[in-house]
Amino acid sequence: MFFLLLVTLFTGQVSASASETAFAPSQAGTVSSSTYTAPDKYDPKRDPDKDLAAAEAEAKTSNRYIIVIVGGDWCSWCHIMDDFFHDHRDVTALREKNYVLMKLNMSRENENRAFLSRYPKIRGYPHIFILDADGKLVQSQPTNVLEDGRTYNVKRFKKFLEEFAPKPST
Repeated sequence: MFFLLLVTLFTGQVSASASETAFAPSQAGTVSSSTYTAPDKYDPKRDPDKDLAAAEAEAKTSNRYIIVIVGGDWCSWCHIMDDFFHDHRDVTALREKNYVLMKLNMSRENENRAFLSRYPKIRGYPHIFILDADGKLVQSQPTNVLEDGRTYNVKRFKKFLEEFAPKPST
């Protein structure tokens, strides 16, 4: 694990993390009075069980799934993903329309082992878990397949977000 962290840290280009802009989900006829605030960074002091409970409550009221992005401030590709969402508002809008964002820290300071033990093993960071509104795993997604050079591929990321989005009820 430590070797993976060192390789990621020293081979990646560290960029400044851009704060993500919050977009309201586009639910026709729905007025949200949500108090949910999506995290804008990986915080080792956060309680992932409380974060998941809040994300589940928001997902249920807004008819969305939960996108859990696992990473840390040490992770160059995590910063690249933050910048990607900041630079591609259309991808961010698609994410916010269909998913409640939860960022989960994984670092030496807090590996969140108990929480992550519920899900498939992660082999690289950042890693994405898509959960339904009840917290059930829908998809475990390595992000390297979404990469394109030193950023992420817009078309592939959109396709991924669309493929695992909640299906409209009939």
